[in-house]
Amino acid sequence: MVTSSLSPRTLRAWRPFVDRRLRELWADGWRDGGIDWVADIAERLPPAVIAELMGLPPQDADRLWEWAFASTRMLDGMVTADELDDSLRSGGELVDHLSAALTGAEAGQGASVLGALARELERGEISHDAAVQVLVQLVAAGIESTVGHLGTLAWRLGQHPEHLDTLRSDPGRRSPFIEETLRTDAPFRGHYRHVTTDTELGGTALAAGTHLFLLWGSANRDPRRFGDPDRFRPDRDEGSHLSFGRGIHFCLGAALARVESRAALDFLLDLGGDLEIDVSQTRWHQSLLVRRLRSLRLSV
Repeated sequence: MVTSSLSPRTLRAWRPFVDRRLRELWADGWRDGGIDWVADIAERLPPAVIAELMGLPPQDADRLWEWAFASTRMLDGMVTADELDDSLRSGGELVDHLSAALTGAEAGQGASVLGALARELERGEISHDAAVQVLVQLVAAGIESTVGHLGTLAWRLGQHPEHLDTLRSDPGRRSPFIEETLRTDAPFRGHYRHVTTDTELGGTALAAGTHLFLLWGSANRDPRRFGDPDRFRPDRDEGSHLSFGRGIHFCLGAALARVESRAALDFLLDLGGDLEIDVSQTRWHQSLLVRRLRSLRLSV
């Protein structure tokens, strides 16, 4: 059910909403000839899209943003005891909020995820608790990774202004630019995995119960797969990256992230005047898990 709701074909129909919300956020954040792309756009667009997709009221977007970031911080390994307590508390608040929203949802609630889950519940095809976990995963998959990606997408554009003219004149080059940004700047450097049975990986024996940290960021720069891997080359033709995972763990929010990133890139490239992206004062969040900017100033 959720996979069909997040398929590329289904999500293409959401592009007008994403475009409209982008324009609204830009107008709201524009001050004195400039804007903080991260604070005003990248951190606000994904939760707004997720709230709409799920069938939650627009005012829930800010809380979803806070809860999504808190849940990731809990996994990061660079948190104080107080921050861990706060993350656990936020996780509980998210579950309670989504549980209440699901209870109040109606099976006829249009094409929203809440409506679809309500229909599954009505038919007895899913339990309430399992449906809530689906919603939690959607928040986790659809917000912070996209926030990070939208920030690095604009940052890469500022790092490589030599591509601006080509990207403006040839829209066919835009998706490869996005994919190369995902390869070089995976929103999550990696993620945890739990070994369920004794096995061997890359010549290393792994016992059941072992915990692993898969480094997607490292795999994306493997010289055995990518020539000159540390060089940013949007014209690559060397296969896909691993920034959204693979197999049964492939990120549910991948197609949605691509819809939002293409909308954001189109928006930036279609702005009139000279686009200036200040990469001289770049600040990143300190994290073992997430690659996400704190701020990025733009002016036109």
